[in-house]
Amino acid sequence: MDISPLQKARYGYSPKLPKMLRVGVRGIAVTEGDRTEAASDKEKIAALFPNTYGMKEVYFKDGDSTAERKKHVVGVILSGGQAPGGHNVIAGLYDALKEDSEENVLLGFKGGPSGLVEDNYITLNAETINKYRNTGGFDMIGSGRTKLEKEEQFRVVAEVARKHDMDAIVIIGGDDSNTNAAVLAEYFKANSVPVQVIGCPKTIDGDLKNEDIEISFGFDTATKTYSELIGNVARDANSAKKYWHFIKLMGRSASHIALECALQTHPNICLISEEVEQKSMGLNAIADYIADSVVARAALGYNFGIVIVPEGLIEFVPEVKKLIAEINETLAKHGERFTKLPTWDEKLGFLTAALSVESMKVFNLLPMDIQEQLLMDRDPHGNVQVSRIETEKLLSTIVRNRLSQRKQEGKYSGTFSPMHHFFGYEGRAAFPSNFDADYCYSLGYTAFLLISYGYTGYLSSIRALDKGVDEWKAGGMPITKMMDIERRGGQDKPVIRKALVDLNGKPFKYFEKHREKWSRETCYLNPGAVQYFGPAEIADSTTITLMLEKSEN
Repeated sequence: MDISPLQKARYGYSPKLPKMLRVGVRGIAVTEGDRTEAASDKEKIAALFPNTYGMKEVYFKDGDSTAERKKHVVGVILSGGQAPGGHNVIAGLYDALKEDSEENVLLGFKGGPSGLVEDNYITLNAETINKYRNTGGFDMIGSGRTKLEKEEQFRVVAEVARKHDMDAIVIIGGDDSNTNAAVLAEYFKANSVPVQVIGCPKTIDGDLKNEDIEISFGFDTATKTYSELIGNVARDANSAKKYWHFIKLMGRSASHIALECALQTHPNICLISEEVEQKSMGLNAIADYIADSVVARAALGYNFGIVIVPEGLIEFVPEVKKLIAEINETLAKHGERFTKLPTWDEKLGFLTAALSVESMKVFNLLPMDIQEQLLMDRDPHGNVQVSRIETEKLLSTIVRNRLSQRKQEGKYSGTFSPMHHFFGYEGRAAFPSNFDADYCYSLGYTAFLLISYGYTGYLSSIRALDKGVDEWKAGGMPITKMMDIERRGGQDKPVIRKALVDLNGKPFKYFEKHREKWSRETCYLNPGAVQYFGPAEIADSTTITLMLEKSEN
């Protein structure tokens, strides 16, 4: 395999483990905390998970290990979209396995959950692992979005596990993938299948987050990568002085990525979906908010600027959110019939009959290309694929119309030339930052500790991440603790609760305090390529979001 000089240099990086884990797997004891309850819908979650609900919190500490000494055969999968650091989770898991015993085996199932069902695997060894340490992407074994949710699938996975004498499966994924892990663990317990299931929290979106999961891996690297790109664009805008750049950022529903990138780069406008929903801001209100900045900057001679748009914004605009919910429900029930309609007029007629009058009015106000994007194939959960909706172009079009009105009224005399960008895939498989390289390695190492002590239905957890690596704390949390019931594809489903931006939290309050100045003045920051080279206080630091959340003031 050809490698770049940078990749070769990254092979030489040794991920840092928390001080408490450096004593080795046989020098780590376990202690249990309180019993746990679900985030909400407690009775429903308890009924769905009778064998794995209410389990205790788990913490590791210095001390002699009391874990049973036996041979472990562990399977591992990467599930869902790429996130920087996944390879280091596997490396940490592998190193802990081999440190415990050279007889232990790690099987990497290829292509995500489907690899488990199809028994498509490779036996991971040091040669393979060493090719991927500290690198981005999921290409070591690949990933996939197959959902493990049917009993037939569980039976097949159980047979695959028996065939290989596997005693544990590690699922590296986001909220949906780890919901699948919880369901699989419950099935195994209910059917006396002697296979443990452990999850590791992955998603660049930042929405797999709670008191036990301070940050999902990949978020740090992705936001650093996007911030560098935004900083480059902002520097270009301040050089050319003639374009307004509308930049849509990946992040699915929550606006964590947009907020963190705003904190790092100081754009003129950063929309926060959660605030848009709270204030019931319609499309026209959002356009006026952006136009206010355009007009104010033009008065200062600045006919350029930066607007950050979260990927999921469209779903938080009240009138559009209602429209999307109705479309999702309609397509969940009649999707096959709808897709077979041969003409656009027939599809419009179908929608007119199926949707409320209010939602159809909103639909008819949207440009045709946006209408078509709202009706594209759904994701595996039956929801609109917001990454395909060109919200940045929709907003710039509406802003242009608002500015034309103001120009006619004599309230604006500047020029408005929009440019459009979507930053998403650029950050999902980037070389992991030092923080993510260390964090992921620790997650994998901790996953083995959970396996060695016999736990199942748990997420590997590393806490105190705002401090230096020496002070990080390792443990595990029952996945059911993080769950509630959500409406998906027309049905109620148990899911890990998504964490949205807290509008009362310190990161948003800091942004709120400074954004008025940023909207008018040119205060751009260019953080540069700070993923892993440079002074430790820069290269090893985590996100501004996490530092603000954990600050005492």
